[in-house]
Amino acid sequence: MTSGLWERVLDGVWVTIQLLVLSALLATAVSFVVGIARTHRLWIVRFLAGFYTEVFRGTSALVMIFWVFFVLPPAFGWQLVPLWAGTLALGLTYGAYGSEIVRGALAAVDPAQREGGIALSFTPWQRMKLILLPQAVPEMIPPFSNLLIELLKGTALVSVMGMGDLAFSANLVRLALQESAEIYTYILLIYFVIAFLLTRSMRGLEKKLKAGVGKAPEKKAADVRVPEGSGVS
Repeated sequence: MTSGLWERVLDGVWVTIQLLVLSALLATAVSFVVGIARTHRLWIVRFLAGFYTEVFRGTSALVMIFWVFFVLPPAFGWQLVPLWAGTLALGLTYGAYGSEIVRGALAAVDPAQREGGIALSFTPWQRMKLILLPQAVPEMIPPFSNLLIELLKGTALVSVMGMGDLAFSANLVRLALQESAEIYTYILLIYFVIAFLLTRSMRGLEKKLKAGVGKAPEKKAADVRVPEGSGVS
């Protein structure tokens, strides 16, 4: 490819990274707010949080992008730029999945920990902040890592708005070169590299958070040594 075409691809990478970061931040905020709300003692709060989760989990992210970018402007008289429309649609959609991760991790905390907070006369917010979240967050990292990778792949959907992300840029280069195999091989490798870096970063974060709550990293089976003379072969 010529330098001009490579520049087009690199511009697409930058747009994809911006969209990934912004939508991931929104999805994280939504995940914790909705996930915690699903454990609230008031049924109306749990109902509204559950309703949101079911609606956004049960609808297509692609259709949600169309809705935010093409349907809302005529209805409300305002238009979002493609970057913010994509951020809103992807953040709200993947935030619904993330809320189930948060809810599940909070529910997995030992009930004795909750009872200890009650015995200490902690308020519900103090129990959440000081007891539940510090123990639940490290357990959220692996599923959140998978969700982040899915979000990365979901950013390609914004190309339907004409947004110059990596997928859209790749299609323009393909049309210019009339060569599909070469350009899409490069794009697959770029997505893989970004996903690999995200995975390694999340693993490092998981180890750091588990160390903070006194949990040792899980050992692989090959790392476990059998004492000599134990009779186990």
